[in-house]
Amino acid sequence: MTSIKQPGEKNLMLFSGRAYPELAEEVAQHVGVSLTPTRLIDFANGEIYARYLESVRGCDAFVIQSHTGPINKWIMEQLIMVDALKRASAKRITVVMPFFGYARQDKKGRGREPITARLMADMFKTAGADRLMSIDLHTSQIQGFFDGPVDHLFAMPVLESYLKNKLDLENTTVVSPDTGRVRLSERWADTLGTPMAFIHKRRDLDVANQVKVNEVVGRVRGRTCVVIDDMIDTAGTICKAADALYEQGATNVITAATHAVFSDPAVDRLKNSRISEVIVTNTLPLSTANRFDKLTVLSIAPLIARAITEVFQDGSVTSLFEGDT
Repeated sequence: MTSIKQPGEKNLMLFSGRAYPELAEEVAQHVGVSLTPTRLIDFANGEIYARYLESVRGCDAFVIQSHTGPINKWIMEQLIMVDALKRASAKRITVVMPFFGYARQDKKGRGREPITARLMADMFKTAGADRLMSIDLHTSQIQGFFDGPVDHLFAMPVLESYLKNKLDLENTTVVSPDTGRVRLSERWADTLGTPMAFIHKRRDLDVANQVKVNEVVGRVRGRTCVVIDDMIDTAGTICKAADALYEQGATNVITAATHAVFSDPAVDRLKNSRISEVIVTNTLPLSTANRFDKLTVLSIAPLIARAITEVFQDGSVTSLFEGDT
């Protein structure tokens, strides 16, 4: 079955790009549909061709693509898929991007810099997207960059459920690796019922991925510290945060993040770090080379599937996180 029909010919169809078909298949299983057959090929010069092998006229289309490497290719492929759906008369097009590419450049830190997060939103709107769905945006303000509904999903319930079963919460502190993640860490601390700490750091604006840790603020001595972040890229921030926490007397450091970007040399850093466990979700594909003993990967597919179902049935996505009916 490649679609779900409701009275009035309402019709859900799910489409996947080539970046991470395994996640799309898992989402499809939870939704209860099959992925719509799609022909996606590269021309000799690298241009991408897309064609759907079934009629999509009048459907409620959900296009899933994880923005993994090579990131520019997969973003372009998703844009082309959206354009093809628009021109084939899909009724509503929802772009599902578990990881929102280019989200880190969400404001101008200095003159003559781009705001690529806004550019991404503009491109998908121009291509024909009616709605965006993503998980743990780098900053919540990105929701306002898109002129239409944005479903901002949170991986926190998935990660917290796992941690609650293995931590002594009375001896745990949630730690923000920088001031930009304090609000997220506050939500974690409120839900888990633990104290919160944060690390003050400075970043060299002229050198990407270079971090200097200055000070740890909060109760960490003799406690298990859970360092929270939205993504792990080169792992410089996380590893230096762990070192700083151990220097301040922490007995154990665990890190939990939504997006495992794992650009070099992240895996080597994490393997050789004093972090006891690295917990991530599968919003991005992880090759065998990027898996290691301390890594735990949790599936985000059920959450995405529930959100897709709520959108299709005109339900409440907020209810997934706040318990509303």
